[in-house]
Amino acid sequence: MQIELHDDFAETADGQRAQDILRACVHCGFCNATCPTYQVTGDELDGPRGRIYLIKEMLEEGSANRVAERHLDRCLTCRACETTCPSGVAYGELLEVGRELVERDRRRDPIASFLRAWLLAVVPDPGRFRRWARLGGWFRWLLPGRLGAALPKVGPEQPVSRTGASRSVLVLQGCVQRTATPGVNAALIDLLNARDYDVVYARNEGCCGSLNLHLAEKERALADARRLLDVVAEDLEEVEAVISTASGCGVTLKDYPRLLADDPAYADRARALAGKLVDAAEFFASRELELERAFDGLRVAWQAPCTLQHGQKITGMVEKVLGAAGYELVSVVDPHLCCGSAGTYSILQPEMAGELRRRKLATLCAQTPDVIATANVGCQTHLAAESPVPVRHWLELLR
Repeated sequence: MQIELHDDFAETADGQRAQDILRACVHCGFCNATCPTYQVTGDELDGPRGRIYLIKEMLEEGSANRVAERHLDRCLTCRACETTCPSGVAYGELLEVGRELVERDRRRDPIASFLRAWLLAVVPDPGRFRRWARLGGWFRWLLPGRLGAALPKVGPEQPVSRTGASRSVLVLQGCVQRTATPGVNAALIDLLNARDYDVVYARNEGCCGSLNLHLAEKERALADARRLLDVVAEDLEEVEAVISTASGCGVTLKDYPRLLADDPAYADRARALAGKLVDAAEFFASRELELERAFDGLRVAWQAPCTLQHGQKITGMVEKVLGAAGYELVSVVDPHLCCGSAGTYSILQPEMAGELRRRKLATLCAQTPDVIATANVGCQTHLAAESPVPVRHWLELLR
């Protein structure tokens, strides 16, 4: 795809990177076949190819427009298109550039502006999010429907204590997960302690930057990343691995070397963290940790989060672990399609998110499983809100 960058972008790093990505696109349209939003609307602009043309147009004209705002907002950033693309188009990176341009040029309606401001102010701050979630339990009926539904029930905090084991790992708590589904890390810690691993938490751990990055607040996302690198620094040398149990966090953490490549103070730190960072599934698979076969006969429908299968390119590992524990994995149609959670998407695009959830639950429940397993807090809470069967993080199924 040929492009003539507007003067505003011609000499910028983002402009040059976007140009390289656009030139890799051969217009084949394979991406549309695996795009969840295109499957729902059938609109070319709701597929990756159409959005690529919208971003190209903005970069050539030097400004954003209402059409681009609407259709880029409607993208889930699931990156199924990247898995499908035969040319290796880095659509996720291109979308970052396009969304930043939209945020620079477009003024959103008051409701959308309020929701985005609330999300940016509350969700990345673990303490603030916990206070809001507690408050929501009492005053949920006073909040706008989307916000009320998004606030989870507050679970008990899960402290960690040193066991003195010879091997140690750092487990990341996550912003939302430590409040919404604290049992996930508790399950992992039990499993690790039983296998002679000591577990530590990073003191004053904050947000990894995923939410800010998703909402086109790149500078805020980079500030989050630098803060997290600072707080894990004292533990990074002594631990064997850094484990993330929320795939939405993991995909951003593994992207730190790209995001901070031009920062001389943090580029090496970013590579060091990424070099030790693993999803919990990778940790179990790479070390072949033995599991007791204690769950024979229980049927599980596995929902692979997009951030796990398309973002981190991790497939087959969770299924292997669950199978080793005795679970029977039932078949699921179209496992590559998004459930509609996508971080803040379920709040900002509730109609599309609801339709995608309905479709996903239909496929997950088709073989009457006893439980649905996933690997990300957003998917877990989004699906659980409407699921006729329990939805659990796969680690919780091993306790």
